[in-house]
Formats: sequence, structure tokens, C-alpha cells
Amino acid sequence: MTATLPPAEPPSEPDAPPEPGTGRTTQETKSDSASVWTQAFRRMRRNPIAIIGAVIVLAFVIIALLAPWLAPYPAQATPGRDLIRPTMIPGPSAEFPLGLDRFGSDVLSQLIWGARASLIIGVVSTLLGLFGGVAVGLLAGAFGGWVDTLAMRFVDLLLAIPSLLLAVSIAAIAGQNNSSIIIAIGVVQIPIFARLLRGSMLQQRNQDYVLAARSLGLTRGTVTMSHVLPNSLGPVIVQATLVLATAIIEAAALSFLGLGGGRPTEAEWGRMLTQAQNELSIAPQLAILPGLCISITALGFTLLGESLREALDPRLRRRR
Repeated sequence: MTATLPPAEPPSEPDAPPEPGTGRTTQETKSDSASVWTQAFRRMRRNPIAIIGAVIVLAFVIIALLAPWLAPYPAQATPGRDLIRPTMIPGPSAEFPLGLDRFGSDVLSQLIWGARASLIIGVVSTLLGLFGGVAVGLLAGAFGGWVDTLAMRFVDLLLAIPSLLLAVSIAAIAGQNNSSIIIAIGVVQIPIFARLLRGSMLQQRNQDYVLAARSLGLTRGTVTMSHVLPNSLGPVIVQATLVLATAIIEAAALSFLGLGGGRPTEAEWGRMLTQAQNELSIAPQLAILPGLCISITALGFTLLGESLREALDPRLRRRR
């Protein structure tokens, strides 16, 4: 009888090499990083504060993006101009649910278009401050020494000036337009992100996996960009969510001070507050409504950012 040999097993694929100093493969490390964000998302879904913040932010974004379809009238339209009187501004009606302003513009349309302007200014200025702060913080945290000292003295110089005063100065120099507001708010936010990223990178630089990677011959640039920087961006991302609320408030403040430029009928919440100053006695809703929009939107971003920070902070999670 001829013996039958068992079929040969197919060769197994070699395991991925472990990351330097961790004993774990790249896939396992990426999986752990993804699981941290997944667990944070699950915790936020059970947090009523996070849900409220997310609902407010989502409603704000939807209104801003769909403004051309949601607004009853175009941004510069003045459909009720003939109804305005020197001592009287028409209140809410069937045609104009929230009334008119001094120029005959529909207040509801102005609020909807103002959401789009606030979203653009807030997001772009935050991204400008984020990229600028990451660049400065990366230089300081990666090189250290005199580079760190020089970068931090620049940051200290910006922090020594009150943020609103610095933003007003930059906006006044850059000119009265929305671009100057974006630049002013972005520059004010640079030191916030720079110090946060630098501190996080300095903490990561002393970890064992970094020392092990350097001992295996990896260059400083490779270790910084592949290991230290990705592990240091979590707090920066959370801070960006919180800074969005500040950016919207500061944009409204600069527009209120008349640094935004544009036409008086241009839809922007801060400009609406400016135009309503002289109408408080006869039409207080012209100031109350945009003020509520600014407050509620800033509150939504604050609640969402604080909930995200709490969900990602292991020290806060242990207290639950």
C-alpha cells in the first residue's frame, strides 16, 4: 500500500516587522490609534452635553451651506425698503417673519446669510492659526536649543499683547475687509497652537519608543514626522474645535468695531449688531437676534470641544 502524504500547507506571509522600541507592528499601532478615537466617539454618543453641542454645530453648518436655498431673499436684497419710516421699523409679519432692518432687508435672510459668513471666517481663520501654530510648534519641539528659544520668544511676544487688541491692530493695518479679519484672527491663534504642540512634542520626545527608534539609527526627522508629531496632534485637534467658538466671537467683535468693511446691508452677524445700535429703542430685536445667533453657535462649538477633550483625556475618564 502506498502511503499518502498530507498536502503541503501554503507558506504563511511573514509578519510585519515591529515598530522600533514598541514590540508592536505598524498595523497594531494604527489599530490602537483608531480605537482611541472610536472609543472617544462612543463615549461622546452617551454624553448629553456632546449631543447638544453636536446638534447646534450641525444645524449651524447646514444653515450656512444651504443659505442660498433657505434664505427667502438674496443677501443684498432690500425688499421692504418702501416700508421703512424714520421713526418706525416694521416688526414681524407674514411676509417678513422676523421683521425688517433699517435698510429694508429681511432680518431672517440676513441671519441665514450671516451664518455662512461666520462659518467661512471662523473655519478659514482657525485653519490659518492651526497651520501657523503647528509650523512654529514643530520647529520648537523638533529641534530644541536656540530654535526652541527663538520660537518661544516670538510666541511670548504675541501672547504679551491682549488678543483683541492685537486682532484690531492687524485688521486696521490690513484694511477693512473680511480677508483682514481672517488674517487678524488667524495670527492671534498661532501662539495657542504653537505652545500646545510644543509641550505635547516635548512630552513625546522622552518616551521609550522615541529613544529606541533613535538607537536603531533612525534620523531625527524620520522619528519626528513618523512618530512624535502624529502622537502629539490629538490635543491640537481638540483645541481647534474650541478655538472655532472664539474665532466666531472675535469675527463678530471686529465687524462690530467697523473693521470688516463691506456694504451696510452685507449679511454678517457682527455688522448687524453695529447697524442695530441706533435702533434699540424702536426695534430691539435687531440686536437681540444676531446676538443670540453668535452666543448659541459659540456655545455649540464649546460644548462639542470640551466633550471631545474629556473623551480623549484618560485622567478625566478614570474619574467616571
